[in-house]
Amino acid sequence: MNQRITFFPVEEMDDAMRAELERCAQIGTPRPESSAIRAHVPGAFWGFTQAWDAVFRNGVADHSLKELCRVYVSRSVKCEYCGNQRSTAATSAGLEEGKYDELLNFESSAVYSEREKAALAYAEAITWRLDTDDAFWERMHSQFTEPELVEIGFFIALTMGQQSWLRTLNIEHHQVLPGTAASMAPGFEDARAAAASKSKGSYWAKNSQGR
Repeated sequence: MNQRITFFPVEEMDDAMRAELERCAQIGTPRPESSAIRAHVPGAFWGFTQAWDAVFRNGVADHSLKELCRVYVSRSVKCEYCGNQRSTAATSAGLEEGKYDELLNFESSAVYSEREKAALAYAEAITWRLDTDDAFWERMHSQFTEPELVEIGFFIALTMGQQSWLRTLNIEHHQVLPGTAASMAPGFEDARAAAASKSKGSYWAKNSQGR
């Protein structure tokens, strides 16, 4: 499939933008390809970068909860570019790969805590535009403070919007500042490994049916 928007040339970026792109290559989430798309418009580049840093990498809510919500959105909207990334910070904090496998069946899964299930129910309601009643909000307030609910909700909306857009662009990993496996999911460490993983019948995007 043809890529729909070009990557802004790295050599034409200013020093600050280039430094951020190199951070993406070394640490990831986001990876440099999506950042190189946003770099066509500095306001879009820095607007996303600053919001992402404030409410995903930092903030009042647990980072691993937000990482589960991020990948839940990926599995829901089938953004393969985003869904094949992992937060290195969440991995370092103990979030295991097996927790990504049952995201679309989170309510019946035994691998998630009640707090994780509540965060994912929040992501589900926002992503699928579900009606929310008093019982839903009682569940949310039993697990989270109001600042946490604001941050998690804002983050889900931010990542859903970006992923819904990026999935249309046909971008791949390892195309901008290649050579690192930072924040890549297992089996996606380089372009060859990614192609092999995508060809498997068990590849998540082939089996992700949404709600």
